[in-house]
Amino acid sequence: MELLAIRLSPQTGKSLVMSKGIPLISLNNMPRLRSFPPVTNTDATVLILGSMPGTESLKQQQYYAHPQNVFWKIMGELVGAYPSLAYLERLRALTAAHIALWDVLHSCKREGSLDSDIVQEAPNDFAAFFAQHPNIARVFFNGAKAEQSFKRFVLGKQKLPPLEFVRLPSTSPAHAGMRYEEKLKIWSEAIGSDG
Repeated sequence: MELLAIRLSPQTGKSLVMSKGIPLISLNNMPRLRSFPPVTNTDATVLILGSMPGTESLKQQQYYAHPQNVFWKIMGELVGAYPSLAYLERLRALTAAHIALWDVLHSCKREGSLDSDIVQEAPNDFAAFFAQHPNIARVFFNGAKAEQSFKRFVLGKQKLPPLEFVRLPSTSPAHAGMRYEEKLKIWSEAIGSDG
């Protein structure tokens, strides 16, 4: 469904999402979602950024918890963080490979799990994060929304060290236009030797 406008209702003063002049949902009734703390250690050299945890991830309090998201399958191939491992073991495998994991957004409102439905975004504090992790030189965006949000809310607005930024294909099941083998190849070429 195409979002055409967000308006303030003259009757209630509340924000409404409008499509073709018809109120769909009130943003005031949507809960504010909050992302997770970063997964990292002091010797991280690479940061992988998503946009915001999806519904299943928020429910399980785990990054990339949707069973059809191929993030952990790819990380299993690259650094041994296989989906069959317990969640904490997967996180240990990432940090042992000097990979940090976080989301661009600290909080937002969203109905469902689609990145395209994210509104009222607030970014994480990357200036503080990079100050505490001076060895990180490369940032990989897990999909277009993460990159777009970073450019919109962080670049030029927060003090950052010199970094290399690379957008990778989303591991989300919503990004079904690319085969797993192709995603794995691109991810492997980008971070396979860094981890």
